[in-house]
Amino acid sequence: MGAAAINLALIAAAFSSVLVGAGIAASRLALGEVPPLTLAMLRYAIGFACLLPFAWRMRLRGNLRDMTGMALLGIGQFGVLIALLNFGLQRIGAAQAALIFSLFPLITLVLSSVLGHERITLPLLAGVLVSIAGVAMSLAPKLEAHGASWWGELAVLGSATIGATCSVLYRPYLRRYPTLPVSAYAMLASVFVLALVAWPEHWVQRIPTFSSTAWAATIFVGVSSGIGYFAWLYALKHESPTRVTVFLALNPPTAALMGRVILGEPVQAGVAGGLLLVAAGLWLATQTGNKAPG
Repeated sequence: MGAAAINLALIAAAFSSVLVGAGIAASRLALGEVPPLTLAMLRYAIGFACLLPFAWRMRLRGNLRDMTGMALLGIGQFGVLIALLNFGLQRIGAAQAALIFSLFPLITLVLSSVLGHERITLPLLAGVLVSIAGVAMSLAPKLEAHGASWWGELAVLGSATIGATCSVLYRPYLRRYPTLPVSAYAMLASVFVLALVAWPEHWVQRIPTFSSTAWAATIFVGVSSGIGYFAWLYALKHESPTRVTVFLALNPPTAALMGRVILGEPVQAGVAGGLLLVAAGLWLATQTGNKAPG
């Protein structure tokens, strides 16, 4: 693989990760009116519509086993992950959620190590511990509050774990099939499932009542999801999951900035310090010594 292809993959990973941070803040704005499962369904229905004109010319023709596997990964990546993330965003701020979600690459590293794709090295272990310390710093005020609810934080952590798992498991399919139709097919599978599980939120009746602000935020999230996920799978096709997911360190500052601008959320000192520790942990965990076994 040439240096140009590698650089393009890393640029795609960085671009996608910035969109993740922006999408977290925009989702929090939309969730003021749009129920979480309904927002997840609309997000990927819009994303699928953006990809369809380009993916149609590259129709996906795989065997039943592969098609089922990609559909299940799409449901996990788009359905379960985003439903948990939206649930969490109803309870905690955009910057705090993005910081917890930034554990995504470290969870990926651990999963890759378990599967034999990465070695557990001293820098990797140090990176995990430093990043966990960063998240603990951001949550310190809540740790001191007795009887505080942790459902929001746990939901975001669960979404990051599912995303990391899917990122590792996508690689074999991306080696066999073009990135664009895989992205569109996975999104479409999730939309069907989300339409069913969101039914109790009465989305058919509620959609016409959304304000222009809610629609603007939802459309932004949907379009950025379509573009961003294609960029994400392109990066995963040409790079290792570890080198791709490390760029999710870009999403906390993006979410914090967007949260400040569109939601008026303050950037607390604990979150800023936690971000620095998470960034340091990511740097340690992805040093050149952390290579896949030969």
